[in-house]
This record gives sequence, C-alpha cells and structure tokens, in this order.
Amino acid sequence: MTSPVDILILSNGPGEVTTWVRPVVKALRAELGNDRLQVRISVILSPCPHASGKEAAIALGYLEVDRVQAPEHFWQFLIWGKTAQNWEWRNKGVVVFLGGDQVFSVIIGKKLKYKTVVYAEWEARWHNFIDKFAIMKAQVAKNVSAKYADKFAVVGDLMLEAAEDEITSASENSKSKINIIGILPGSKTAKLTQGVPLTLAIAEYVHSKLPQTKFFIPVAPTLDLPTLASFANPENNPFTKAFNFQGASLKDNYLITSTGLKVELIQENPAYHLLSQCSLCLTTVGANTAELGALAVPMIVLLPLQQLDAMRSWDGLPGILANLPGVGSSFAKLINWWMAKNKGLFAWPNIWAQEEIVPELVGNLQPEAVGEMVLDLLENPGKLDAMRDKLRSVRGESGAAKKLAILVREELY
Repeated sequence: MTSPVDILILSNGPGEVTTWVRPVVKALRAELGNDRLQVRISVILSPCPHASGKEAAIALGYLEVDRVQAPEHFWQFLIWGKTAQNWEWRNKGVVVFLGGDQVFSVIIGKKLKYKTVVYAEWEARWHNFIDKFAIMKAQVAKNVSAKYADKFAVVGDLMLEAAEDEITSASENSKSKINIIGILPGSKTAKLTQGVPLTLAIAEYVHSKLPQTKFFIPVAPTLDLPTLASFANPENNPFTKAFNFQGASLKDNYLITSTGLKVELIQENPAYHLLSQCSLCLTTVGANTAELGALAVPMIVLLPLQQLDAMRSWDGLPGILANLPGVGSSFAKLINWWMAKNKGLFAWPNIWAQEEIVPELVGNLQPEAVGEMVLDLLENPGKLDAMRDKLRSVRGESGAAKKLAILVREELY
C-alpha cells in the first residue's frame, strides 16, 4: 500500500472557487480515489478583492473536499506555516495552484516540502521553483526558456468542464425566434451600484422595441435577492438617476421595473444551461466573461464610469489603491480617468485573442445607446454567429480537469 498523501489546493475568489476548484476536486477523486485515509484534499483560500466572504462555505460544500481554511487566516499560514485549526500534514503531498498569486505556491510548497502544480490560464511565473505548469494554451509557454520546457503541459480550459454539455444547445438557440438576454451585473457593491440600474435600463429600452424579448439574471451564489434588489431601488441607490432608471421591486423571484418589465432571478449555480440559450448577454468584467466565452455566448461587456470614484473593483494594485481608506476616492478617480483614456482589453476572451471580439464599452454609458447596439445585434443574427465562431476559436481544449489530475498523480507517485 502506498503512503497517505495530502493535496493542498490554493485558491481565492468566487470565480476560481466555482469554476476551477469544483471540476478539479471531482477529477482528483476520480483519478486518485475516495479513500480519505490515503488521499486528503484541503483548500486554503487567499484574500481576494472580489471575494464575498462565502467562498469557504462554498468550497466546504464540495463532497470531494475534506477541509477548508478561510482567507482571513491565510497570512498566518503563509508566514508561519500554521493553520487556524493547527492542521497536521502528511509527509508526501502536492500543492495545486488554482487562483491567487503563483508565488504562494512556491512559498507553501517549500514549507511543506511538497511538489507544486500550477494551473496557468494566462501567465506562468517562477519557472525555476515550480515543478509542473498545467497551462490553458500553448501560447502561455511561448517565451519560456528551453531548460524549463518539460515543466509545461497543455491541459486546456478549466472553465469548459462545467460548460461543455451546454455548448451544443447554445448554437441551437441561435436558430430560435425568441431572444433571451442574460444580465450579469456582478456580485460586489462596486459593480452592482452602477451595473444593476444600467443593465435594467438597457433591458427596458430593448423590451420597448422588442416586447417578446426575455431577460434573466443568474444571481451570484454569494448574493441574496433582497440585497440585489436594493441596487435597483432609487431610495437605496442614487446611481439609478444617472441612468434615468425609475427603479424595480422584488416580487418572488422577479425584479419588476416601473415599466412592467419582469426580469427573472435565477439562483441555480452555475446556470450554464440557461446562459447557453441566450442570444446575448450584458455583463461586467471578471470571471463571468471567461465562462460566457467557454459557452460561446455573445456578450457586450460594460464598464460604466458615470462617476469616476464609483468603480473600485479593478484587479491588482489599482483595486488596492482605489479602496484605501480616506484617499481611495482620489485614487479611484485617477485610475478610472486613465482607464477611460487608455482602454486596453478587459474581457477574458478578448485578452486571449488579443483583439476585441466582443464589444467592450467603457465610460459614461447611456442605456439607449447600448440598447441600440443590442437591437442591432439581435436584428442581425449573422453578427452574433460570427461572435460565437470567434469565441469558439479562442477557447482552450476540453478535458482540462482530468489532465491536471493526471499531472498531480504523476508528481505524487
């Protein structure tokens, strides 16, 4: 009998926990078995600016996972190697990176004397310290020194795992006469404050021109319905005025706007089978653009900057500066002004393709103007088909979770 092993998964935000960790732990159990005395799976979360505080509970809900540590205890573990509950560690193990900063894998791998496997979607770092890189596409390794080439293996796109079965129905829906539009305004206050009234105002405009159009919001698992609805209430959210949105009220599982438009709220997660039926989605930036890309669902990406200090959910250093106490507002204004003037690529499919294959709208967005763009796409299905084809072309290979699990097994044994 082989000696018992530990698999430690490092992750962080809600997107990574739901779209990367979930398929990987399933694949690891399929590959390594369910005997917890032989193979134990632990998840340790690092802090993330987009986190809701519910990521640990979500990870603990995965039957394949044995134990989870929340992000508030991360720095203590990184520096001292001690978890909040003083976990013991087996002599042999692998650290699997699925979100956060790749250097965490290096530090923790050295402390535990474990092998390290990093899933690199876009960029691979610390080549000389990491044992194996599971990369989404070959281009991730294009500038890697030849002496590290054997550390890299193309596994494909983890986001495809849950989405794979829905891709066929997505293309079938393009033939449907009923237009369904998914609305993904985000899950954090920084995005919801502007995203909810803007997207609902766009929906009202489109519905006034095409009354048969249906709308729904796949509610993030970290968000409850009353909280979401509060961002559509002018009494709670002054930004409704910036978009001339008169408000919406919550009734059962619907938001009903002042014009009578009913937007269904879907709490199933992930709602891939519903998203795959969409003609088009209105979305903010983030992991949701990668999920829609994996589903090959056309989208318009919205970054409203109606008030320059309102958008504070940028990744990395800009996000940290924009949220500093006292001076954060000034930094947010400066960062958002610069972003509006020097627009790069924000949606993941566009980043992968290095071109704007789905529209990204940044700045002082108006519902009518965006609504006209939506109507143009709906009335010209050839444009939507072209967008779907381009989205399919930039997706990674399928079967990523199984391939990654095989790499972990090889490092273990």
